[in-house]
Amino acid sequence: LSSAEAQRRPQFGTRFLTDPRQVFQHNAWDNVEWSTEQEEAAQKKVQENSQPLPAEKQEEFDNRANEYWNDFYTIHENRFFKDRHWLFTEFPELAPQQKPPLDAEENLLNGEDVPSTHTETEFPGATASYRILEVGCGVGNTVFPILKTNNDPGLFVYCCDFSSTAVDLVKSNPEYDPSRCHAFVHDMSDTSADYPIPHQSLDVIVLIFVLSALHPQKMQNTINRLARLLKPGGVLLLRDYGRYDMAQLRFKKGRCLSENFYVRGDGTRVYFFTQDELHDLFCNAGLEKVQNMVDRRLQVNRGKQLTMYRVWVQCKYRKVLAPT
Repeated sequence: LSSAEAQRRPQFGTRFLTDPRQVFQHNAWDNVEWSTEQEEAAQKKVQENSQPLPAEKQEEFDNRANEYWNDFYTIHENRFFKDRHWLFTEFPELAPQQKPPLDAEENLLNGEDVPSTHTETEFPGATASYRILEVGCGVGNTVFPILKTNNDPGLFVYCCDFSSTAVDLVKSNPEYDPSRCHAFVHDMSDTSADYPIPHQSLDVIVLIFVLSALHPQKMQNTINRLARLLKPGGVLLLRDYGRYDMAQLRFKKGRCLSENFYVRGDGTRVYFFTQDELHDLFCNAGLEKVQNMVDRRLQVNRGKQLTMYRVWVQCKYRKVLAPT
């Protein structure tokens, strides 16, 4: 996939609002352009509510993050989420791969023969030929569609979450198959916590609305550690909240922790990214851009005649191939 092809992006963007009078004809419109006035109004709204909470209050939310996420999953279990079947059009890397057989040199490039601290039999999925890790898997709304859709016999999927409650829900799902999947509890911001996977062993890492839950100061180290797990040529896929998304504009005073970083009513936290911020995080970790785009969607509540502007950032960054 060339970067030009990646930027063209036919997947989500198929319904355009050309006549504002038609806005309530559909539930959503794609690639909505914002006017200068709209952008300025969003900036003003964010500025109004950007007075940060006192440091001790911020520290409390940081220290109790695990508790808040466990409570969240205890309350919602798996009712809150829908399976993400859009994943395969946006990220075809998660679908079955049509790969020609690799010769020895290509195997080396793809990290197959890279020495690691683990031996062959010491980690789950050691014999797999295609390995995917989802970080922040929640109750499995990405993992289970991958396992259902991707019937590649060489596939192995790892998934982890900060919340032990979420991981328990994944493991108790009847579709959880330990021969194809390994779920584990992991705090991706804890630099002392090892992943149960050797460096340079993953083909794909998936971050769907999860990096935004971290404290901004912990993001770069987190991405650096994840990049080390990728094989040369492996990709990191991200979809997350963009700057001035409706969710950011809805925060009232007293919810801001730091610039563009907020705490929700249930104690969970969220950051709203720009494309440049994400680009810098990934490039500083030695990854190169394949795709970095903003998905601006207009969602419509036809019953209440409400319009809601969503802003998401979608990225695909590749680990540079080892020199031949």
